[in-house]
Amino acid sequence: MKKIKDLKIVSDKGIRYGMARYAIWACIVNLILETLERQSIPVLGGIIFVFTHPLLFFYNALLIFATLSVCFLFRRRIFLATIISGLWIAIGIANGVILTQRMTPFTMKDLSAMTDGATIMTNYISRTKLIVMVASLVIMAVVLVWLFVKGPKVEKGKLKLKRNLLVVILIILTAFGSTVGLLKINVLSTFFGNLAYAYRDYGVAYCFVNTWLNQGIHKPSGYSEESVKKVIKKSGISKSGTVKITKTKSRDSEDGPNILFLQLESFVDPTLFTNVEYSQDPIPYYRSLMKKYSSGSLTVPACGAGTANTEFEVMTGISVKFFGPGEYPFKSVLKDKTAESLAWDLKDIGYGTHAIHNHRAMFYNRNEVFNNIGYDTFTSLEYMSGAEKTPKNWAKDKILTSQIMDAMKSTKSRDYIYTISVQGHGKYPSEKMIADPRIKVTKAPSEEAKNEYEYYVNQIYEMDQFVKKLTETLSRYDEKVVLVMYGDHIPALNITEDTYKAKDLYQTQYVIWSNYKMKKQDKDQAAYQLAADVLNRVGIHTGTIFRYHQNVSHKSASYLPNLKLLGYDMLYGQEYIYGGKNPFRKAGMKMGVKKIKITKVVNVGGKYYIKGQNFTEQSKITLDGKQLKTVYLGPSLLGLLEEVDPNDASKMKVSQIDKSNNSIISTTE
Repeated sequence: MKKIKDLKIVSDKGIRYGMARYAIWACIVNLILETLERQSIPVLGGIIFVFTHPLLFFYNALLIFATLSVCFLFRRRIFLATIISGLWIAIGIANGVILTQRMTPFTMKDLSAMTDGATIMTNYISRTKLIVMVASLVIMAVVLVWLFVKGPKVEKGKLKLKRNLLVVILIILTAFGSTVGLLKINVLSTFFGNLAYAYRDYGVAYCFVNTWLNQGIHKPSGYSEESVKKVIKKSGISKSGTVKITKTKSRDSEDGPNILFLQLESFVDPTLFTNVEYSQDPIPYYRSLMKKYSSGSLTVPACGAGTANTEFEVMTGISVKFFGPGEYPFKSVLKDKTAESLAWDLKDIGYGTHAIHNHRAMFYNRNEVFNNIGYDTFTSLEYMSGAEKTPKNWAKDKILTSQIMDAMKSTKSRDYIYTISVQGHGKYPSEKMIADPRIKVTKAPSEEAKNEYEYYVNQIYEMDQFVKKLTETLSRYDEKVVLVMYGDHIPALNITEDTYKAKDLYQTQYVIWSNYKMKKQDKDQAAYQLAADVLNRVGIHTGTIFRYHQNVSHKSASYLPNLKLLGYDMLYGQEYIYGGKNPFRKAGMKMGVKKIKITKVVNVGGKYYIKGQNFTEQSKITLDGKQLKTVYLGPSLLGLLEEVDPNDASKMKVSQIDKSNNSIISTTE
């Protein structure tokens, strides 16, 4: 059979027709992307975007067309066009799927978090759907191989490369010029206050590319050593214009309270949802705390997902809005760079510093990032024994009370502890999963919504009971304690500004509890201002960024620009703040506050048992770095389920394993 040839596009007339076909195809691909984005209006969503925002629709189509035009520089252009189109459609599908599970759209940064996403995928997507996805990828691979071998291609010698290159350059320049022009007339923007709204308003193609090209903190205009020193002096951080890290114990750590932060997963006041009603208040205890102690609304940088960005703002005092849209500093700059944070600043005045999370240590690179920003210890789920799970397989938060108390008792000094909960995490099932719920949803938009909200409010009811148990325990502690509690973001439910009785979708509620008398001072604030406010209330004035927040009026016109200047200098610039040299090193962080230890290796009837201390369900016997089949028999006993050479028995160790990717987190000495 004669091989099909793609010959029309080799003549001047042919390239016009070829480009026209690709331009039409780019519009179709864009229509698919916009339809998948607007799930509240199935099928018609993309068409509505065409008529309501025609300029933006065709601009996004132009971006896609510019990528397709590159195909005219190659002989196998149909094969290449299929790959490029497939990538765009894959972005649209990924965005559509993600928007069914959370309120934040798909970004380039999600690709860097694919390993994390894969570890919890079964919590969101059924195994049947996963099999269908894998099968689809296999079919696509087969089609691509066939196209490469048998597909149409331009005959040798008939590819007019110079002419085609000129045309491609003109198309790309047109796309670039259109972007600049639309930015100047404010039809487009590079700042996305709400990423979900940006995708809807500006188009998927433009926003996704923006999350790829727009990363980190851009260098502020006028950035120099002089400008940095001027801000430091003017804000009262340092009279010399540079910050010195003293690493000396002060009276603040002796007289000050233990400072605890508790970040509650997806925790908000559910009575603010106007389209849902309940049989009783899901958070009665937390509500009582808000009435008695300092509280208010907390503006967070995440919406329905993005826990780590709320952590970043609280821990560093730097706004995530200074970074590229959809960026996670934990996945980018802080993965490799040591930097100042609340942990370092409190360590500098003698505090012990601890992080606790009842989920995987490696999620969001926390096991690396926390070491870079000053934590002495990090207790993750792998170092906890006996954690109960929700029906969706998230660890329940009540295990955190004992973990917090263990961390406080592990040092003689005052302690700073940052605890991240996980129980309230989505996905919230649309089918009924709790047979006899304590909190019943009495009104909801649909049966599916009723089940989702009912599951959610029963999880946060249990979280409310955990908070009660924790405060009761801390109230009996013989040292001063301040406990700051807040939600990291609203839950990934079908919540809109019309159905959420807060100022916007980026607001949760915080409360500052203490086991001693503190004056009640209610106010609304941002997550990046919270730690500075807490330190100020307890009389601690330390840390570059936190002193900046304490000394500079938040209403000042220069407040945010200068905060960005300091953040850039610390994370991306010349570190003029510290005299041109980063004074921070890795903290030498230990995993867990309790040492996992082997005391004896026992041979009983030819089978080996490891006796020791503080084993957990994630403990495995290892030999020369290889994991051996292990059975967990209790905190002091592990059993070996395979044979080993008696000469190697003494070399066996115990390692804590990340079950999601089967990797070793730490190993006994």
